[in-house]
Amino acid sequence: MTTNLQTPIDYLKGVGPNRADLLRKELGIHTYQDLINLFPNRYIDRTRYYKISQLQQSNADIQVIGKLVEFKEVAQKQGKRLVGTFQDETGVMELVWFRGHKWIRDSIKLNKPYVIFGKANWFNGRFSMPHPEMELLEEHEKNLRSAMQPVYPSTEKLSNKGISNRVVIQMMQQLFIETGGRFAETLSEPLRSELKLISKGDALFNVHFPKSQELLARAQFRLKLEELFYIQLQLIIKNLIHKSKIKGFPFEHVGDYFTTFFNNHLPFELTNAQKRVIKEIRADLGSNAQMNRLLQGDVGSGKTIVAFMSMLMALDNGFQACLMAPTEILSVQHYNGLLEHCKLLNIRIKILTGSSTTSERKKIHKALENGELQILIGTHALLEDKVKFKNLGLAIIDEQHRFGVAQRSKLWHKNSSPPHVLVMTATPIPRTLAMSVYGDLDISVIDELPAGRKPIKTVHRYDKNRLNVFKFIRDEIKKGRQIYIVYPLIQESEALDYKDLMDGYESISRDFPMPEYQISIVHGKMKPADKDFEMQRFIKGETQIMVATTVIEVGVNVPNASVMIIESAERFGLSQLHQLRGRVGRGAEQSYCILMTGHKLSNDSKTRLETMVKTSDGFEIAEVDLRLRGPGDIMGTQQSGVLNLKIADIIKDKDILQSARFYAKKLLKDDPKLSNPENKVVLDTYKALSKFKNIWNYIS
Repeated sequence: MTTNLQTPIDYLKGVGPNRADLLRKELGIHTYQDLINLFPNRYIDRTRYYKISQLQQSNADIQVIGKLVEFKEVAQKQGKRLVGTFQDETGVMELVWFRGHKWIRDSIKLNKPYVIFGKANWFNGRFSMPHPEMELLEEHEKNLRSAMQPVYPSTEKLSNKGISNRVVIQMMQQLFIETGGRFAETLSEPLRSELKLISKGDALFNVHFPKSQELLARAQFRLKLEELFYIQLQLIIKNLIHKSKIKGFPFEHVGDYFTTFFNNHLPFELTNAQKRVIKEIRADLGSNAQMNRLLQGDVGSGKTIVAFMSMLMALDNGFQACLMAPTEILSVQHYNGLLEHCKLLNIRIKILTGSSTTSERKKIHKALENGELQILIGTHALLEDKVKFKNLGLAIIDEQHRFGVAQRSKLWHKNSSPPHVLVMTATPIPRTLAMSVYGDLDISVIDELPAGRKPIKTVHRYDKNRLNVFKFIRDEIKKGRQIYIVYPLIQESEALDYKDLMDGYESISRDFPMPEYQISIVHGKMKPADKDFEMQRFIKGETQIMVATTVIEVGVNVPNASVMIIESAERFGLSQLHQLRGRVGRGAEQSYCILMTGHKLSNDSKTRLETMVKTSDGFEIAEVDLRLRGPGDIMGTQQSGVLNLKIADIIKDKDILQSARFYAKKLLKDDPKLSNPENKVVLDTYKALSKFKNIWNYIS
């Protein structure tokens, strides 16, 4: 009979209630299935045996065959240590135990051949091995073993309670004995033969007890592909269900607003990428399903005009539209940008933020509910319960990673039926993350900049070059350009950052004295009205230099500003540096970004700075960022528990991920209901996974 893998781990021979409790708490192992999915971190080659005379002072794990000839207890500062004399025909070494003395003395036999395994330390003129793994030579030769020994994830508590790596190996061996090594196949025959995959049983055996390097590699590939395949299957099915179940408002025609704007008022020729994305959005809005689309585009690639034209489609079909942005500055900028277009088309548009007065709010609430107000721009204020629409047809969310899932779903419930959703981001999401984390959204990418934009020149300068940098600033100001100088802001050390900013401001004021130069300053401690006043002075060109913290990271548009200087650039993350750089280069003039740092730089900081100097491709930058920070950090905390993977790694295994997504899509295209007989195993596995794991139902 095949053992049921859902059997509680307590029933595995050699585990028992106490060990089972520890395994549950420390490693989340509840069942046989969980244990078989505890994959080794690394492998140790146990085919080589050393003589004591051959030992070297290295930190490698080694094994030696010999006999324990005596024990003695040695006093130390706290308590005693147990020392054993171990010898072979070439020499003598010591074995040391700091705890568990009685058990060691009772269970280890003197003068019998043992294989010992561990790290040999050089101490007081001879080698010693603390807490070695020990096995009688005759047992060692009988055991189910492989050339490479697995090393499993562990915790301090497990080691202290005697659940060593060797004990986990014994449990794993017992599991293979009880199951007879028979494991139900989880991938269809056509898929296995197309990808030349080994069977599930062979893969599991060779990942725990590899017979060779080659079989280990094949086992890992098979298990990684399977894990990623089922994640992709789940995300793609979720998207298909979403489209069939959640009906959207069909926007059946393109009317006057859209065509008038397109024919008469477009401020510039659309790029091919913008045209392609508008086509994709239009197809979504015209179908009967609710749109759930992610629009990615680098800073300055023209997402806002695409968003506006999408809103016009909603208006043409008698619906309202809204755009929500994470900060007041960005909301105001969106509003000012769209106000001009709306005036030309006689569209009623308003803005709602934390600063809106009570009387303004009341007017907006009333005009929204009776349908007079067609477009509303705003911050989180849009989510308040009092804000009710007559018929919201399209909700656009800018820089969505700054909004939690709960906040997004609030927008949905503003209506009897959910509006179409367009999520925009200028933080390029690496393809690997987009496929796994946003796998149930349709993705559009604007991957070309508007014509006439020159690439920004980026350089890295050390503090000692400051005088040259100041001279460069003077030259640019003489040409009539404006300059940003940005200081880091890290919440924990706000006082310190504020001091840095103020010191910086004073030294810049000395080097750029009034009345010849005018300087604006903007930081988080200022009142919104003061901030706005300083911003406006800069936008109007009344000040040449803007000294600021990262409040200007998102969404300040001053085409005349051509130089971005980032102080202490090593303290910024890559995506932040990229966002800041995107504040310049918005006009036709050549723009520059200067990264200032001290001399002491960590390797990661060097990589970040080199990447910035080398490329301005947001996607390339995002891939490096993902490599440096890992998926959890990039997604932000609210989504970091996302990919709780057992064996695959979305960064290192991105090729396998792409392959898994390709085959999952192909399978669903050929057999959407998975009803063909050869796909029965896929359907069964999918159902079982959905039952035991609530995989990621966290996406917008």
